[in-house]
Amino acid sequence: MRSNSRGMTLIEVLVAFVILSLTMAVLMQIFSGGMRNARLASGYSRAVFLAESRLAAAGIEQPLVPGETAGQVSADLRWRVRIAAVEDDGVTDRQTMPTRLYEVRAWVGWSEDGRERQVELASLRLGPVQ
Repeated sequence: MRSNSRGMTLIEVLVAFVILSLTMAVLMQIFSGGMRNARLASGYSRAVFLAESRLAAAGIEQPLVPGETAGQVSADLRWRVRIAAVEDDGVTDRQTMPTRLYEVRAWVGWSEDGRERQVELASLRLGPVQ
């Protein structure tokens, strides 16, 4: 008596192995892409936090005078702040309002995966007339 149940042939095993290999390769690519994006998002979060900190310090830790300051937090994280007086169109009465509008820009740059990245934030501040 002959049984109809036979084992898998070599071709069927090879096809199943190829399908499994392709599926695993795609899953690994998706996983590594997610890890790369998480690392990139972390770098941007650090840079935005530092730029916000530098903007908040303008007018408090450093006076609102036109000019530029720069610094470095770590080997790969550097910042620069530029303060510039906004041009007045002559409408403001200096007797009633002895203030001036200043534009504050903060740049933060860093290197990641061999590429230079940069974040820039800007704000307007009201300060004394210089």
